[in-house]
Amino acid sequence: MTPPFKAAAIQFEPHLGDKERNVVALLTLVEEAAKAGAKLITTPEMGTTGYCWYDRAEVSGFVETIPGATTDRFAALARDYDCFIVVGLPEVDAGTKLYYNSAALIGPDGLVGVHRKTHPYISEPKWAVSGDLGHRVFDTKIGRIAMLICMDIHFIETARLAALGGADVICHISNWLAERTPAPYWISRAYENGCYLIESNRWGLERGVQFSGGSCIIAPGAEILAVIDDGDGIVYGTIDPARARLRQASGEPLLSQRRPELYAELMTNTFSWNPRDFFTLYDHQPIPEGRVARIAVCETAPSDDIDENLQTLLKLGEEAKARGAELVVFPSLALTGLSAPVATAISANHFAFQTLDALSKRLEISIVAGFAEEADGQRHMSVVINSPDRPRTIYRQMHLTMAEQSWATPGDDFCILDLPFGRVGIICGHDAAFPEAARVLALRGCDLICCPSNIGGGFYSAHGGSAVRQPEPIPFGEDPLHWHHYRVRAGENNCYFVFANTRSETDSMEGMSGIFGPDAFAFPRKEAIVRDGSLAVAEIDLSNSDPTYPTNVARRKDLILMRQPHHYGPLVR
Repeated sequence: MTPPFKAAAIQFEPHLGDKERNVVALLTLVEEAAKAGAKLITTPEMGTTGYCWYDRAEVSGFVETIPGATTDRFAALARDYDCFIVVGLPEVDAGTKLYYNSAALIGPDGLVGVHRKTHPYISEPKWAVSGDLGHRVFDTKIGRIAMLICMDIHFIETARLAALGGADVICHISNWLAERTPAPYWISRAYENGCYLIESNRWGLERGVQFSGGSCIIAPGAEILAVIDDGDGIVYGTIDPARARLRQASGEPLLSQRRPELYAELMTNTFSWNPRDFFTLYDHQPIPEGRVARIAVCETAPSDDIDENLQTLLKLGEEAKARGAELVVFPSLALTGLSAPVATAISANHFAFQTLDALSKRLEISIVAGFAEEADGQRHMSVVINSPDRPRTIYRQMHLTMAEQSWATPGDDFCILDLPFGRVGIICGHDAAFPEAARVLALRGCDLICCPSNIGGGFYSAHGGSAVRQPEPIPFGEDPLHWHHYRVRAGENNCYFVFANTRSETDSMEGMSGIFGPDAFAFPRKEAIVRDGSLAVAEIDLSNSDPTYPTNVARRKDLILMRQPHHYGPLVR
């Protein structure tokens, strides 16, 4: 058993082009952390040189090989203090003369390994090429260590590759900007992969760019173990490899519950061509013309009385329509109740479905609601979709919790519906714990993902505010809902995401149901959260101002386009 160890994340403001000054300062901070007993120490992305380079010619005097003069200086400290150090620097490949934004893992015996940033931010193509070393996990005497660099972590696939490779800890070094930190993406990657994340971010202003600081250490349960807001400094935390190797979130063994046979489309990039052309090709299932629509999300506390639940759905459906909604989404098991799904499971000919069909047609509203289904001697966690102009559809949840596995059979196919305002995908409950599920829906062109859920706490947290003053309109003050895991699901897929959760009537637990917008970095946020009631309504905009190419982020899906599928093979094996 690998014992727990102390880790340190260094936050630092490099001075652009003053390499020696930066290296000396970083060596001082690293030695301070090593003297404090840290066995794994991280430093920021491009910390030796600064980040905002104009072009290849300007950075050419600062690139170096790995190993090289700079890594040798850190290797001396690693040897003296018997520790491991992650250093971010611009690398030149001795053979090809290509430049990379790289991270070097250095240990007591010298260089352990290198990660070259695989998913470039807007600035890298000015001077660097995308990394060609994949996403490796390095097995060391203190544990299994992976490295990612800044933009890499926007993509669900990179951290998942690290987790599947056995990483106990992801060392994420960055020049993060444009939001409060610790960033929601950082927290979600630790949470959904059941591993630790050590974050070394820079702070300060460089060539007009404000960086966010917030370096921290995050535990597998999304707990922030330590954080520094702004300024140079060090934070410490304990990494327990044994906890990481459980690979759990909310008590569920997530990696063993994955279903790679369903994820083949992760290896494709459906947005590499104009999506207006791709999703109308051969006139096969052409995507609807997008437009503005109003969507409702409901949060209920279902009982085991189907008649009572049905009346709740009818009442809230009427209220949603009165507020202009064309689609209303209810929680998982909203129809049949939470406590005894085996006993309350219903078949497709149950009168409740005819009642919802009638409501949908009368109000001209689409209804999405979860229920326990009985069919052909099996039971399922299912979702019914009633729409006024199309046949009733049933979706069966594909990923089951341990408790659900005791009575339910998983489904084996995704559900996509074309409604008058856009393309809608359906997942349910535990499906949303698996980033691969929503990703496949995004790759199929979904504008909106509906997720009826029955999930306890632990998927959201507040922020006390930051001293880093961001440019308008980026907020930096206190936020009671800074991190919401399912807001991240929306942003990482450039989709609207409707999260309809149950709430508890007995312990006042809020379900934090909401409708989240497709751009996590658009402020003020385009979202609606259920507060002090049972329903929230939001306007979604899928319209387009250009007849040739999408101008709407939900249709253009920049983050889907920027994926690098040639790296993702292990995700589908």
